[in-house]
Amino acid sequence: MKYGKKVMLVCTAGALLGIFAFANVKAQIGSPSYVVIEIDEMLDADAFAKAVSAAGPDATLYSGGRLIIRSAKPITLDGAAPPSRLVVVAFDTEEKAKAWRNSAAIKELNAVRLKTTKSRSFLVDGVPN
Repeated sequence: MKYGKKVMLVCTAGALLGIFAFANVKAQIGSPSYVVIEIDEMLDADAFAKAVSAAGPDATLYSGGRLIIRSAKPITLDGAAPPSRLVVVAFDTEEKAKAWRNSAAIKELNAVRLKTTKSRSFLVDGVPN
C-alpha cells in the first residue's frame, strides 16, 4: 500500500509539473506583430532623411523591434503600383509594437514623416510561431 501511494504521489506531481510547464510554454508562444510603413511620395526628402538619421536604429532595437524590410524599390507583381518606399518592423508582441510606437523618438520621427511624406502606417498580426 505504501508503494502504491508513492507511485500515485509521483504521478500526480509529474502531471502537475507538466501542466504548469505547458501553460508557461503556451504563454510564451504568441503571434508576432508587424508595423508596416508605406511611403507613397516624398515631399521633403532631405528633412525626412535627417530625421531618420537622427533617430537611428537604436530606438527600434531598444524596443525589441527588428527591421525586416526597408526598400526603396518595391516591384509590382500584379495589381496597383506599390508605394515608393516600404518599411516593415517586427515585434514579438503587439504590446511591444505599441510601446515602440509611443516612444518619444518614434513619435518625433513619425511627426516628421507625416509632414515630409505622403504615407501611412499600420499594425498587423503575424502567424503564431
